[in-house]
Amino acid sequence: MERIYINGGKPLSGRIEVGGMKNAALPILFSTILVEDKCVIENLPRISDIKTTLDILTAMGAQVNELDSGTVQVDTTNIKCGLMPQNLAQTMRASYYVLGAELGRFGRSRAACPGGDDFGARPIDQHVKGFEALGATVTENDEVYTCIAENGLRAASIYLDIASVGATINIMLAATKIEGLTVIDNAAREPHVVDLANFLNSCGADITGAGTEVIKIRGVKKLHGVSYAIIPDMIEAGTYMMAAAATNCTLTITNVIPKHLESITAKLIDMGVSVTELDDSVIVSKRDTPLKKIKVKTFFYPGFPTDMNALIGVLLCLADGQSTITEGVFDNRFKYTDELIRMGANITVQGRTATFEGKPELHPANIRAVDIRAGGAMVIAGLATKGVTWIDDIYHIERGYENLVEKLRAVGADIKKVIIPEITPNGK
Repeated sequence: MERIYINGGKPLSGRIEVGGMKNAALPILFSTILVEDKCVIENLPRISDIKTTLDILTAMGAQVNELDSGTVQVDTTNIKCGLMPQNLAQTMRASYYVLGAELGRFGRSRAACPGGDDFGARPIDQHVKGFEALGATVTENDEVYTCIAENGLRAASIYLDIASVGATINIMLAATKIEGLTVIDNAAREPHVVDLANFLNSCGADITGAGTEVIKIRGVKKLHGVSYAIIPDMIEAGTYMMAAAATNCTLTITNVIPKHLESITAKLIDMGVSVTELDDSVIVSKRDTPLKKIKVKTFFYPGFPTDMNALIGVLLCLADGQSTITEGVFDNRFKYTDELIRMGANITVQGRTATFEGKPELHPANIRAVDIRAGGAMVIAGLATKGVTWIDDIYHIERGYENLVEKLRAVGADIKKVIIPEITPNGK
């Protein structure tokens, strides 16, 4: 069993480089199914969700070659429909992008119900709505979705009831090769939606409006292979910004797009944290005053990211006064609060709102990562707490963060991954 050991309260200082965005890399990798050619994808984060995605593509018949650290060549020429392994699909949410990509290439698709982090109800009804508008019939049986367009796919205008990232991406994938004009209204505006559109356009697609509420896809007959670099990960960058604020130190976070971080930066400034934006980096500086209480509401981009809920939650535990987080996207984002309460935090959760009674410090404890970003939050809590904190279930962290332990150790953290021998019933 692997655990993370943190001897907290140590001063941090230096530079941390951010890797490629997980939430952009996953749909881009699955979108190569549409290309039927060789693509070179650069700046991939070396995390377990990327490995799982590449394993899925390989099982479907793609040829995957690692060219360098963070760079792979994917050849989907001979890929086959309906071969995604169910056991792999159920380990992560993004596996549902196979549905849109296969539908767009073959006019049919078959994939197991997606897994991933448990944030409560995460229906794919908007995905289904989009597929059906494009002419597909969608059925679900024994946790497997089947989509078939018996009379072929057709262009359509689709209004999403919510600005779902997953539905926006899946409809884009399905519509890229449909003759005519498909319009997605109330589309998600997240940077990874834009990155996917940019990738597909570089392959010959005709997609406009990504980053706005209306995306237009004019179908093309064929895509071609390209080399493409994934954008930096705004959530990884936000994690290190929160780590600097929680430990009251100065850190420079490099390889970022400051525009993507505006909502995060704004909340840190509201809390009294100094943030300096440069061309491709941000500096979070040591402060002389306590963290201020604030109110946070997570929402779709450009709102404050739901993925940052747990991460800013650690700061609110340490702030001066009563703060709140209202979760505007998922109905069960607060499972992490039980772990912070183990560390002495005073948190009350009612529905989609959590109230934090701030205190100067927490105390060390044995805690666990309940999902990817909650895992990052537990690391921050351990860094900000004097004494030894142990974190279990760290596989969640490794699904979403590349070399988190190594990056933090390089700026002064006393942190390491430890292998604890399993104890069998006979004591061996």
